[in-house]
Amino acid sequence: MNRYICIHGHFYQPPRENPWLEEVELQDSAHPYHDWNERINAECYTHNAASRIIEGDGRILNIVNNYARISFNFGPTLLSWLEKHDPGIYHHILDADGASRQYFSGHGSALAQAYNHLIMPLANGRDKRTQVLWGLRDFEYRFGRKAEGMWLPETAVDLETLEILAEQGILFTILAPRQARRVRPIGGKTWRDVSGGQIDPKHPYLCRLPSGKVITLFFYDGPISQGIAFEGLLKSGEAFADRLVGAFVDKEDEDQLVHIATDGETYGHHHRWGDMALAYCLHHIESHDLAKITVYGEYLDLHPPKQEVEIFENSSWSCVHGVERWKADCGCCSGMNPGWQQEWRVVLREAMDWLRDQLAAIYAAAGEYVREPWAARDDYIEVLLQRTPENLENFLGRHQLRELTEDERHRLLMLLEMQRHAMLMYTSCGWFFDDISGIEAIQVMRYAARAIQLAGSISGSDLESAYTDILKKAQSNAVPSRNGAQIYADLVKPVALDLLRVGAHYAISSLLKKYPERFKIYCYNAASSDYQLLELGTQKLALGQVHIQSAITLEAADVSFAVLHMGEHNFIGGGKLYRGNESRDLFHRQIREEFLKGDMAGVATLIDQYYQTHDFGLWHLFRDEQRNVMERILDQTMRQIEPDFRNLYDTHLPLMLAMHNLRIPLPNVFLATVEFILNKDLARVFQGQGYDAEGLYKTMAEYRRWWGQIDTARLAFLVSRKIDDLMAQLGHSEGEEMPELLAEIEDLFDALNGLEVDLDLWKAQNIYFYLVNNHLLSTMKARADRGEAQAAEWVERFLRIGDRLSFKVA
Repeated sequence: MNRYICIHGHFYQPPRENPWLEEVELQDSAHPYHDWNERINAECYTHNAASRIIEGDGRILNIVNNYARISFNFGPTLLSWLEKHDPGIYHHILDADGASRQYFSGHGSALAQAYNHLIMPLANGRDKRTQVLWGLRDFEYRFGRKAEGMWLPETAVDLETLEILAEQGILFTILAPRQARRVRPIGGKTWRDVSGGQIDPKHPYLCRLPSGKVITLFFYDGPISQGIAFEGLLKSGEAFADRLVGAFVDKEDEDQLVHIATDGETYGHHHRWGDMALAYCLHHIESHDLAKITVYGEYLDLHPPKQEVEIFENSSWSCVHGVERWKADCGCCSGMNPGWQQEWRVVLREAMDWLRDQLAAIYAAAGEYVREPWAARDDYIEVLLQRTPENLENFLGRHQLRELTEDERHRLLMLLEMQRHAMLMYTSCGWFFDDISGIEAIQVMRYAARAIQLAGSISGSDLESAYTDILKKAQSNAVPSRNGAQIYADLVKPVALDLLRVGAHYAISSLLKKYPERFKIYCYNAASSDYQLLELGTQKLALGQVHIQSAITLEAADVSFAVLHMGEHNFIGGGKLYRGNESRDLFHRQIREEFLKGDMAGVATLIDQYYQTHDFGLWHLFRDEQRNVMERILDQTMRQIEPDFRNLYDTHLPLMLAMHNLRIPLPNVFLATVEFILNKDLARVFQGQGYDAEGLYKTMAEYRRWWGQIDTARLAFLVSRKIDDLMAQLGHSEGEEMPELLAEIEDLFDALNGLEVDLDLWKAQNIYFYLVNNHLLSTMKARADRGEAQAAEWVERFLRIGDRLSFKVA
């Protein structure tokens, strides 16, 4: 008997982009990161691309890419985000699939995934097909090969979905053990009941489909997968390995596959250092020859199914009731809010299904522009993958009935985008958690709102009233007096925007930062004209016009505006779509004259007369720019009050020292002053590429004095970032700079002696490991062996830095 082990990670985050901006906006709940994608990327995706194998003494023995040694799938929308926001990690993931093919007999680690994680059995056949086609094409575009297997969201399955997979050449998918109904030997007649998770997960199973096609199903080991996710199995990589190896049955003669499947975020996000437990587990298994690590494609190639299986349709891995969690009050929930009902799920599903059908009827208008509207939707993934003029022309060339006018192109793109959002609004997380007021449910309602807006632009239909009438039946648990329609009005509608709002964002933000003549605002291309910026003391006035065009639908408009900044967060302004009315120029001249006279009341009156409003303000800025503006204002305020804090510190330092020496706790106002001054001093020490060594030691001495009484999180952040910066310079430097950089890095570590600072050295360790494996260390050692004193000093310093970075150094 040969033993095989396969570990599958399902890496996925729900799409979080603002549907009107195509970007994830600031999410305070993800602090200190910008948003949850960024946070989970930092905690999980990056760490699995460079995971540490640690010895018993805590020293780093090796850094490995976990993705190359496990089976994995990434959600297409998540990969799209990574491609844009962390291309380094994105390419590590793609490269891991290439490397894995060398390990696994030409079979790659990566599997495809149905596109945006909707529950396939609850979708209509048309949407199922598009989800599979988009997921497969996305995979081929990124990984450069055909997918052998496809992950089904929540492993939710029915025969129609399996038929579509088989039709597209997919060889296998992965299911939970309780999704198997009965099995029998291929060619046998007698079925054996395996319901309740009794199926033997150590073998693949053939599933015969009504069409005559077949697909292989792997049923993962449920208890071990549960142990990883919920029972602390990742506390020890060796214990993890032992649990996997312990699942083999020695008395069987046939080869066996022990395989597990969990959310990939288990390895680092849900369980800190879970990536290292995974890395050590794989290392331990291979170094002790306990089993062969494999992936599903390789194992299936070597071990065709000997048994066939029938499944429970409409079943999944995270709802014991089937797929009720995404449409009913079945009782499945997070467990964090006992007593809450989920009847709102029924209503949300009803609202989305009603809207989907209305949108499908409106989409029929695409038949005026393309030969087969639904085939065009299936192929629209080509435009989504690369939004370039050339790609759009190729798409139109394949589908249009005739050469379309500019307006017809806009309408067709709006119809296709309407359909894209009609699928995004079914993303499973919208129903998974406990309340309709949760960010996941709000997100899917925002996708619905964007689809409704596009439908209205195309057909003039008001779908929103009927949609929100349905939502009224959904009662919130978090705020029992609120229903789904009120939540929609409060948390969805304010996010919706049009081209005028984009123009308003530009007009206000132009008072605070300089724009080139042509620029981008999220997914909008913009060009300013007739722009004037006037200043009078602390007050500013911006006048002009901006051309805004959506890079998604190509719809465009000209927006004229006048905005007055009265200082700090106070704005008065207005704007409207410009259609060549010459009176605008006259009004702008009058406004300019009033401003230069210092008559700000007159400016506001004129703005109101021409634009019928003067309410442009911080609200019109998009969320990230709102925060940027407030931070700039706060930064100015902090600079103004810093002398007062420093005077307080200097004046009362003798008293604070006396209290400190007498072990009398300092009042909070003194501690806040100390913390403020020391953090400011440290930031100045680290200005520029290097740092002020004398200032560093002086500041560190002060930190030591007040250690244990002040918050040192800012210290850890600043020092970690400076070490990263210096190591990055080292990674790109050659020749004479390197000894100086090494000295700076070592001195920085020395300055921390005696302080228990929780440094984040992940990036610095990666660079050090790269330098070691780039043969730099061996080259310098060879030079040192030849008697070069400078090289010998370099090697000694480099090894000491490795020691400070927790590497096992020789």
